[in-house]
Amino acid sequence: MKLSVIVPVYNMAAEGKLNFCLDSLVNQTVTDYEIIAVDDASTDDSPKILREYAAKYPDKVRVLTHEVNKRQGGAKNTGLRAAAGEWIGFIDSDDWVTPDYYEKLLGRARETGADMVGCDYNLVDSHTFEVGKVVQNNSSKQTGVLDREKHGSLIMRSGSMVIKIYKRQVIEENHLDFPEGIFYEDNCAGPVWSLYFTHFERVEEPLYYYYQHSSSTVHYISEEKCRDRMAAAELMLRQCRERGFLETYYPEIQYRFTELYYAITLFSYMLGCPRRKLSFVKELGRGMREAFPDFQDNPYYRQYTDDEEQRMIALQMRSDAKFYYYYGLKVWVRKWKKRLRARTGRKGGERHA
Repeated sequence: MKLSVIVPVYNMAAEGKLNFCLDSLVNQTVTDYEIIAVDDASTDDSPKILREYAAKYPDKVRVLTHEVNKRQGGAKNTGLRAAAGEWIGFIDSDDWVTPDYYEKLLGRARETGADMVGCDYNLVDSHTFEVGKVVQNNSSKQTGVLDREKHGSLIMRSGSMVIKIYKRQVIEENHLDFPEGIFYEDNCAGPVWSLYFTHFERVEEPLYYYYQHSSSTVHYISEEKCRDRMAAAELMLRQCRERGFLETYYPEIQYRFTELYYAITLFSYMLGCPRRKLSFVKELGRGMREAFPDFQDNPYYRQYTDDEEQRMIALQMRSDAKFYYYYGLKVWVRKWKKRLRARTGRKGGERHA
C-alpha cells in the first residue's frame, strides 16, 4: 500500500467538522491508500460517524478505538502501529485537504527522491475550499538534501507535522513516535523526527485547510496547557540528548527549548491565563535556569527574540516578583485601553446614527 492517513478523533461530531474532514479524505485522487481513524474515547457522536464511514467505504476507512483518552499523541501512535502504507500522513479531524493533496505530495516525492514532503496551509473559519489566509509552513531554504545547516533550521522551525507526509521506513527504523497524554505533542516530535530524514521537499501550494473555531486548542490558555508545553519541550530535550544530537545541534536545540519551554509559555500565560500565580512564574524561571543557565547568550535567542521580550525576560531572571507585577500591570493597562477604545467607538457610532 502506498499511503496511510492517520486521523486522531476526539469529540468532533458537532457542526459537521468530522464529516467534512472525512469527506475530503475519501475523495482523494490517489487510489492506493488507507484512512486509519482513531477514536480517542470520544463522548459525542464521533464513534457513530466513524462507523458509518467504515461501512460505506470498507476498502478505505479503518476505525480503531481507545477506551481511555490518550490525547492526539496516543491516537497517532495507535495509528502508526496499524499503518501499512509506504508513506504516512496525519490530519487533524477538524481540518481538511484538497482532493489532490496526497497525489501532489506523493508526486513531489517521486520526482525528487525525498523522504519527507510538505506544503503550505490555509487558515479558514468556515467549511470551504476557497483559499483563505495562506501560511507558509517551512521555507524553500529548508528543502533539498538535508545537511547540518538545514537540519539545524528544522529543529528550530520544524513546521506542522499534519502538513507533511513521511516515509514509514524512516519512522520504523528509528523508533519514532509521539508523547502521549499531553497537548503539543508535535512540539517534541517535530524537531526530533526531522533529524532522521535526509531529503525534504515542498509543494508550493496551500493544499491543507486549518479550521479556526472557538473550541480549537490554540484559543484558550490554562496552566494545564502551559505545563503540557513545558513537558513537550523537556521530552524533546531528553530525546535529543539520548539520541546523541545535543552536542551536534546544541545552539539550535537550546534555542528551541528556550522558546517552547519558557518564552512562549511565559508570555502566553501572563497574557491569557485568567488565574495567574507568581509561584508558576517562579517555577518556570527556575526550570529554564536549571536547563540552560546561559540561554540569553544563545545567538538565535538574540536574533529572533524581540527586544521588548528580551528586556522582560532579563527582568524575570533578576527578580520573579518584579517581572510578575510589572508585566501584569502592563497587561491590565493594555486590556483597559482596549475596553476604553471599544466603549468610545460605540458612543461615537451612537452620535452619528
